[in-house]
Amino acid sequence: MTDGVLVVVDVQHVFADAGSPWCVPRFAEVHPAIRRLTAAFAGRVVHTRFVAPTEPAGAWVPYYEQFPFALQPADAPLYELVDDPGSDPVVTATTFGKWGPELAGLVGGGPLVLAGVSTDCCVLSTALPAADAGVPVHLVTDACAGATDADHERALAAMALYAPLITPTTTDAVLAGR
Repeated sequence: MTDGVLVVVDVQHVFADAGSPWCVPRFAEVHPAIRRLTAAFAGRVVHTRFVAPTEPAGAWVPYYEQFPFALQPADAPLYELVDDPGSDPVVTATTFGKWGPELAGLVGGGPLVLAGVSTDCCVLSTALPAADAGVPVHLVTDACAGATDADHERALAAMALYAPLITPTTTDAVLAGR
């Protein structure tokens, strides 16, 4: 099943680099699977980036009080993508969830094949509204990683509750056309 659009969520240095407070411990383990998927979906890949807002508002104020290191400009090195997206579109947002008019316009009716980090935050926050909009979501579980293994598993379990709108799968199954 290599039809649809691959959305690679937030494969950025802020989540990949060991010295980052937001490092996803299993990033290096899932990154090869993400690269395999990106190659297979060439020409049908969208990357997303999380960045801090210029001026946090509402509930984001205490959030950034807790994580002041992240209040950096969108072009700061920590917010750069780990892999060069080439000509692939990049959706940048100051929210965990990346589903909105821009991503919806790039994905169309789907299916949306979803990989990236963090399973328990930005992946989850992107998958649920996409599914709610009626777009079939194929969640590539071995191409996602969470803040912890337990958080990853809890997020997968929560998204499994949305079947058949969200379907868990694996990299090998996607690449084999299943």
